Amino acid sequence: MIGVIATLKVKEGKGADFETTANQLVNKVNANEEGALHYDLYKQDDNTYVFLERYKDEAALDIHRKTDYYKSIGAQLGAFLTGAPDIKVLQSV
Repeated sequence: MIGVIATLKVKEGKGADFETTANQLVNKVNANEEGALHYDLYKQDDNTYVFLERYKDEAALDIHRKTDYYKSIGAQLGAFLTGAPDIKVLQSV
Protein backbone atom coordinates (compact mmCIF):
# COMPACT_ATOMS: atom_id res chain seq x y z
CA MET A 1 0.00 0.00 0.00
CA ILE A 2 0.97 3.61 -0.57
CA GLY A 3 0.47 6.39 1.96
CA VAL A 4 0.57 10.08 1.16
CA ILE A 5 0.81 12.96 3.60
CA ALA A 6 0.31 16.32 1.92
CA THR A 7 0.74 19.37 4.15
CA LEU A 8 -0.53 22.67 2.81
CA LYS A 9 -0.09 26.17 4.23
CA VAL A 10 -3.05 28.43 3.50
CA LYS A 11 -2.99 32.22 3.23
CA GLU A 12 -4.33 34.15 6.21
CA GLY A 13 -8.11 34.53 6.03
CA LYS A 14 -8.52 31.96 3.23
CA GLY A 15 -9.18 28.86 5.37
CA ALA A 16 -12.95 28.69 4.85
CA ASP A 17 -12.65 29.06 1.06
CA PHE A 18 -9.85 26.50 0.99
CA GLU A 19 -11.93 24.03 3.01
CA THR A 20 -14.93 24.39 0.70
CA THR A 21 -12.83 23.73 -2.39
CA ALA A 22 -10.70 20.99 -0.82
CA ASN A 23 -13.77 19.12 0.38
CA GLN A 24 -15.04 19.01 -3.21
CA LEU A 25 -11.88 17.06 -4.03
CA VAL A 26 -12.32 14.77 -1.00
CA ASN A 27 -15.88 13.98 -2.09
CA LYS A 28 -14.88 13.29 -5.71
CA VAL A 29 -12.00 11.00 -4.73
CA ASN A 30 -14.07 9.03 -2.24
CA ALA A 31 -16.96 8.66 -4.71
CA ASN A 32 -14.91 7.71 -7.77
CA GLU A 33 -11.62 6.06 -6.87
CA GLU A 34 -11.86 2.44 -5.82
CA GLY A 35 -8.10 2.29 -5.27
CA ALA A 36 -8.15 5.22 -2.82
CA LEU A 37 -8.70 3.43 0.48
CA HIS A 38 -8.57 6.60 2.58
CA TYR A 39 -8.66 10.22 1.46
CA ASP A 40 -9.47 12.92 3.99
CA LEU A 41 -8.59 16.47 4.96
CA TYR A 42 -7.46 17.47 8.45
CA LYS A 43 -6.79 20.87 10.01
CA GLN A 44 -3.62 21.22 12.07
CA ASP A 45 -3.98 24.92 12.94
CA ASP A 46 -5.59 28.04 11.43
CA ASN A 47 -3.36 27.99 8.35
CA THR A 48 -2.12 24.39 8.06
CA TYR A 49 -4.09 21.56 6.49
CA VAL A 50 -3.11 17.95 5.89
CA PHE A 51 -4.46 15.47 3.36
CA LEU A 52 -4.01 11.90 4.62
CA GLU A 53 -4.26 9.45 1.74
CA ARG A 54 -3.93 5.69 1.38
CA TYR A 55 -3.91 3.85 -1.93
CA LYS A 56 -4.11 0.18 -2.82
CA ASP A 57 -0.94 0.45 -4.92
CA GLU A 58 1.14 2.74 -7.16
CA ALA A 59 -1.34 2.30 -10.00
CA ALA A 60 -4.17 3.67 -7.84
CA LEU A 61 -2.08 6.71 -6.91
CA ASP A 62 -1.25 7.24 -10.58
CA ILE A 63 -4.94 7.07 -11.51
CA HIS A 64 -5.70 9.63 -8.79
CA ARG A 65 -3.12 12.07 -10.11
CA LYS A 66 -4.46 11.80 -13.67
CA THR A 67 -8.14 12.50 -12.94
CA ASP A 68 -9.62 15.66 -14.41
CA TYR A 69 -11.10 16.68 -11.06
CA TYR A 70 -7.72 16.32 -9.30
CA LYS A 71 -6.10 18.57 -11.87
CA SER A 72 -8.95 21.10 -11.91
CA ILE A 73 -9.60 21.35 -8.18
CA GLY A 74 -5.89 21.14 -7.42
CA ALA A 75 -5.31 24.21 -9.60
CA GLN A 76 -8.07 26.05 -7.72
CA LEU A 77 -6.49 25.15 -4.38
CA GLY A 78 -3.22 26.69 -5.48
CA ALA A 79 -4.74 30.17 -5.24
CA PHE A 80 -5.19 29.72 -1.47
CA LEU A 81 -1.68 28.48 -0.68
CA THR A 82 1.36 30.38 0.56
CA GLY A 83 3.68 28.06 -1.38
CA ALA A 84 4.10 24.55 -2.72
CA PRO A 85 2.62 21.72 -0.62
CA ASP A 86 4.95 19.42 1.30
CA ILE A 87 4.11 15.95 -0.06
CA LYS A 88 5.48 12.74 1.37
CA VAL A 89 4.83 9.43 -0.42
CA LEU A 90 5.32 6.41 1.84
CA GLN A 91 5.46 2.66 1.29
CA SER A 92 3.58 0.38 3.69
CA VAL A 93 5.76 -2.12 5.56
